[in-house]
Amino acid sequence: MIVFPAIDLKAGEVVRLAEGDMARATVYGDDPAAQARLFAEAGAQHLHVVDLDGSFAGRAENREAVEAIVAAFPGYVQLGGGIRTREAVEGWFELGVARIVMGTAALRDPQFVKDMAAEFPGGIVVAVDARDGMVATEGWAAVSDVPVADLARRFEDAGVASLLFTDIGRDGLLKGCNIDATVDLARHVDLPVIASGGVKGLDDIHLLALHAEEGIEGVITGRALYDGRLDLAAAIAMAGRA
Repeated sequence: MIVFPAIDLKAGEVVRLAEGDMARATVYGDDPAAQARLFAEAGAQHLHVVDLDGSFAGRAENREAVEAIVAAFPGYVQLGGGIRTREAVEGWFELGVARIVMGTAALRDPQFVKDMAAEFPGGIVVAVDARDGMVATEGWAAVSDVPVADLARRFEDAGVASLLFTDIGRDGLLKGCNIDATVDLARHVDLPVIASGGVKGLDDIHLLALHAEEGIEGVITGRALYDGRLDLAAAIAMAGRA
């Protein structure tokens, strides 16, 4: 199972939000590239980056920071946040981003996401963000009437790399990952699932890794790393043992 340390960007700074609320941001640093190098030194081979401002604007708002991260990080960078056009997708792949995460676009224009998945095999991740079981969009500012599993199933045969499932109610709060909901989604959808939201320690990593053969591809962790509650090297080792 892959451990993805997260770098969330707001106005060029490394931050973490509570429940996706931009007004509840904690700043952890002003040098995203340096943070990416620290994660690499701890053994990370994959990185999850989110342009938070871009999620709301629908276009890249932290381009310089993302470019610096890609240049600094020797592994694979997975990027999300307001990527909703062909030009944006192509531009980020040309820059060296390994995978693009699409959430709002997956709900609003599923055919576009399917087209991108066909054009860039293994390069598109569909973000399925949930609040009380329903899909949230627009940087989690809006909640749809579409159940999570229904949206996920639309992409089973589209060639997307995986699903990124986030329980918004736990994100950035260190409440513990919603293991049951994540594993249930993996069991009911024929796509690998990446867990996100609420990871608070090694127990979460261990429990998720036990379900790797059921389709749990990886886990994203942010605040627990920044607050010192989770050691990245230990998490990576744990993910590889189960």
